Parts: sequence; C-alpha cells; structure tokens
Amino acid sequence: MESYQKISREDFMKFFRDEEKLMELTPDDRIEIFRMILLGNSDFSKDLLDGILKDYCVDNLNVTESNNEKK
Repeated sequence: MESYQKISREDFMKFFRDEEKLMELTPDDRIEIFRMILLGNSDFSKDLLDGILKDYCVDNLNVTESNNEKK
C-alpha cells in the first residue's frame, strides 16, 4: 500500500473548491471521485440525478422514477 500524507476534511474541501487545483485532476481522476464519493444507494434520488444532468447540460437523458420493488 502506498503511503500518503493525511489531510483534514478542511484541507480536502479547500482543494475541492479551488478551481486551479481541480484543473490538476485528470478526467479519469474526476470520474473515480464522482463514482466513489457518495455513501450508498440512499444518496441517489431522481431530484439529485435531474440536477446533475441539468448542471452538465445533458439534454439527451431522462431520469424516471419507479415505485416497483425488486423481488
């Protein structure tokens, strides 16, 4: 396992909010962070996904909500 410097939550958020620092991330870095950052399925909602699609100007996808439970 690689060793790394521990950073605080505040340091992480400072990095995350710094546009110049974010430009250092590769597209693959960004996808990895995006895929891993949420805690679990309870974090996902139609409103969240609709908001993300709107923020990124993705007009060719629609989120539908199903009330069917898997059996």
